Amino acid sequence: MSVTSRASTPSALPRHRDCPFDPPSAYTELREEGGAGRLAFPDGNVGWLLTRHEDVSQLLADDRFSSDRRRTSSPVHSFPVRPDDRRMLGSFIGMDPPEHTRYRRLLSKWFTARGMRGLQPRIEEIVEDHLAAMERAGPPADLVTSFAQPIPSLVICELLGVPYEDRTDFQRWATVLLRLGQSRQEVYAARDALWDYMRGLIDAKRHRPDEALLSRLVNGDHGAPGGPGTATAAGLTDDELTGVGLLLLVAGHETTANMLALGTYALLRHPEQARMVRERPEVIDLAVEELLRYLTIVQFGTVRVAREDLEIAGVRVQAGETVVGSLASANRDSSRFPDPDTLDVTRDTPDQMAFGHGIHQCLGQHLARMEMRTGYPALLRRFPTLRLAVEPDQVPLRHDMLVYGVHRLPVTWDRAAG
Repeated sequence: MSVTSRASTPSALPRHRDCPFDPPSAYTELREEGGAGRLAFPDGNVGWLLTRHEDVSQLLADDRFSSDRRRTSSPVHSFPVRPDDRRMLGSFIGMDPPEHTRYRRLLSKWFTARGMRGLQPRIEEIVEDHLAAMERAGPPADLVTSFAQPIPSLVICELLGVPYEDRTDFQRWATVLLRLGQSRQEVYAARDALWDYMRGLIDAKRHRPDEALLSRLVNGDHGAPGGPGTATAAGLTDDELTGVGLLLLVAGHETTANMLALGTYALLRHPEQARMVRERPEVIDLAVEELLRYLTIVQFGTVRVAREDLEIAGVRVQAGETVVGSLASANRDSSRFPDPDTLDVTRDTPDQMAFGHGIHQCLGQHLARMEMRTGYPALLRRFPTLRLAVEPDQVPLRHDMLVYGVHRLPVTWDRAAG
């Protein structure tokens, strides 16, 4: 076991998977031993890992813990990813109230469930266009590049007003930020390239406004101009807008793309579950939630730092210690989800935590759900004989990335007769 419990010797975060769809078995062992383990961080600090659903929920809802990324240790990096304050501006997932509240309140109206339903016709059109292109090209195909990645990328680009033709650049830079084992110089260079790209786009929106989200934040709904370096019509400076834009762009395509690909891989390995998604429209909402629970692609959890000495999960946490809550482990907790290691697309999972919990619960969750609710059944209905084109153990998994999934998913299908 990689992590030992209670006051035992600290160990590194578990990373070895025995099955491509299951989190490391060390999480199961830790849940059974009490749920909390001493965690050694790459920067030399020591903190805690929480694995039970109840404890992770408490961690993410307890205001005695801070989300300030400048104060936490990373479970995967030995250096701070964002050491300078300017690059933190707008990245509200690493902030506490009232700063977090200000950004969240400003943006939440754009990502409501009702607002995302308004995008459904366009999402359906994008999905059908890519499926038709796959059909014309014929088998085999890489489902990542032909389906899973372009659909959320195009949707978030249109929503934000980011030129889709720039996707090769921003996806390459985002990959560097999300890949484990990169040097400090590589990470900072990719971060600066993304920052400069988005900052240029913000300036362009001021001079050539459109109807997309970034332009509306810069100029207001009526296109009122703002001066360089000043607060915009939305009350944000250009640095803040740059941070917000980057967060929405990267999160908006990386997570859903990997869920579409890994979710399809899981369904192809569970053909009876795939059949229900294909043939029973009434289960698709449950199926999406179950796939989110079962796969939980934010594989290294969420990070908080204790503001004061406190107790959680039966252990004593000192002020300043970093605590990691494993969403993947919480979603496999048998005390909350009976038979948790079984994929059951008819399961009701109202408390699955793939999108987090509390005030930092994913802003774009309604958009992601809409894309998955549309994508999975459309794919399986268009290609009812869809199957892997390689042996399962030849599918390259994203063990090396912060967001789990597959690097490629080679698939094939039977052409229609005639």
